[in-house]
Amino acid sequence: MSFVGTQIVETPEALKVLLNQVQGEKRCFFLRWPHKVSGLCRNLPGDFPSPEGQVFTSDREIRWKKHRHGYSVLVLSQTDAVEGFDPIKPNTEWETCDREAHVYPPTETRFPKGIASDGINIGQRYFRDKKTAMVHFIASVAK
Repeated sequence: MSFVGTQIVETPEALKVLLNQVQGEKRCFFLRWPHKVSGLCRNLPGDFPSPEGQVFTSDREIRWKKHRHGYSVLVLSQTDAVEGFDPIKPNTEWETCDREAHVYPPTETRFPKGIASDGINIGQRYFRDKKTAMVHFIASVAK
């Protein structure tokens, strides 16, 4: 059974500890600032923290966004409940469906600067409510 949950993290240091718990050889980070993005990278960039970002593996994605009182964190997991996270809809059964995805090449003209991918392959995982079949989230998946 899949799991979707949230938690509030108060400091950048606590966020970094949480993110470093996500392990795996295909772990991937993507950080966003108002003026730039990190691109896809295997290690947490040195200019962390960013106001927004995500880390993902083949089985879960963690997203964060800065708020006045810390960071709001969302987990999208293909496995059962994740410790420390409260389910966003406690009585919802989530089902997942994986899809292919492609990274644009650095020469793509729709972006002012190419987005670095370092040869990282990704996919997408749709999280939908089993009763309504409505897709609520689309997570990145490291391949």
